[in-house]
Amino acid sequence: MKLLFRRRIKASDRKAVAAVTSSTGFFNREEVLVAVELVDERLLKGPKSGYAFLFCQEGEGPVLGYTCYGRVPGTKESFDLYWIAVDRRAQGQGIGRRLLGLTEKDIARKGGARIYLETSSRDLYGRTRAFYSSSGYVREAVLRDFYAPGDSKVIYVKELIKPPF
Repeated sequence: MKLLFRRRIKASDRKAVAAVTSSTGFFNREEVLVAVELVDERLLKGPKSGYAFLFCQEGEGPVLGYTCYGRVPGTKESFDLYWIAVDRRAQGQGIGRRLLGLTEKDIARKGGARIYLETSSRDLYGRTRAFYSSSGYVREAVLRDFYAPGDSKVIYVKELIKPPF
């Protein structure tokens, strides 16, 4: 499989993001709509939106996965990874790991020193938390019952290695 990665966003990515996030079985309708809203914001405002995207496709085929990330407003070196999702049919092939690695490199190029991300404490997200841990992210905080009773927000951080000057 020849994977292509692109940062340029297209209007068709609205449907692609909805399809990918819906396919995972992790996100509810409201969350999928939020993911699409970030695409809309980027399409409308460009880089001034504060949202950057990285998409993975097999050739000219459908989007298999994507990330959405951006500098944390008011900080100098901190970035948020807002979304990382891989279509359920393409999971387990290393696409998420490649997307994450390329996103981290882009963030470092943009002056980022730290990446923050959040996920759920629910059992459904156990593999997700293991993925982050195995990718060098450290659990920084847990906000109990954040999403719902029994569903805490788990915040991870990764310190990026600064390139030598």
